[in-house]
Amino acid sequence: MDTDANNEIDDQHAIAYLLLSGDAFLLEGLTVNRTNNGGDIEAQALEAERVVGLCNMQPALNVTRGASGSFDEIVPHLDKSRFDGSDAVNLIIRRAEAYLGQKLVLLAIGKLTNVALALKMRPDIIDKVKLVWLGSNYPNSGEYNLEADPESLNFVLDCAVEFELAVVRYGARSGTSAVRVTLEDVATKLPGQGPAARSPITGRHGGSFIHFGDYSINLLSNVDLYYDPPSRALYDMAATAILKNPEWAEARTIPAPTLENGIWRERPENSRKIVIRENFNQKMIVDDFYRTICNYQLAEIVQD
Repeated sequence: MDTDANNEIDDQHAIAYLLLSGDAFLLEGLTVNRTNNGGDIEAQALEAERVVGLCNMQPALNVTRGASGSFDEIVPHLDKSRFDGSDAVNLIIRRAEAYLGQKLVLLAIGKLTNVALALKMRPDIIDKVKLVWLGSNYPNSGEYNLEADPESLNFVLDCAVEFELAVVRYGARSGTSAVRVTLEDVATKLPGQGPAARSPITGRHGGSFIHFGDYSINLLSNVDLYYDPPSRALYDMAATAILKNPEWAEARTIPAPTLENGIWRERPENSRKIVIRENFNQKMIVDDFYRTICNYQLAEIVQD
């Protein structure tokens, strides 16, 4: 998983959902990158480490620091032994190289910088990975992960990597924006849920926590809630869920478009195809989220 874990609350819920879905996932690594909200790369990593601790997976699972800058800023330095994001980029490459006969799934729930740099640096791994990205309001403009590094997205759109795009579509029923939870439901279903951390974890808003369920309630209590009923979208968790069960969202294949000045331009004659994931089954995904936190199975970690 590649994330910007300090962005709002959905990253934390996606990480916990993945780590506690041991019946579905074998985890190869967890990387972070920096985006404009949430502080520097250490702040991003610290938030991911909070969730790892609450899922009782330290020290087995390390959070690998990735890129702070953009794809275009870093590409000229890829010939150096150390560059911005090199630890995460090299981890992605090593894990892809280790796979024989099947593809490594890269779940990107932040900007695409780390993944794009790995594919740029080592194009020989393109056929060894499948990329699932949470991002964009396609076919409309905008969205946080896209705007954080559009050049990395255009690179991915133009290379041959297998690519599924789980759309956000703020406020629309057809995107991950529709996969929402209310504070009332979380506060009813998650108190004391999840494994007990070995030692208390200090939350990003203060307080001390042993269980992820209690931290989830705290996180949701400290953000603005929207719509009727007041709720919050778990965008990234929805993208994770469709890896667990692809039938929880519709898939359609299109010729890969490109971004020009933030606007999508269709390329109907493009032989390069990507998959758009949309129309997510909100009830099935949210029900599985609660079920997973309450009846967890820790994911196995492949040691690098």
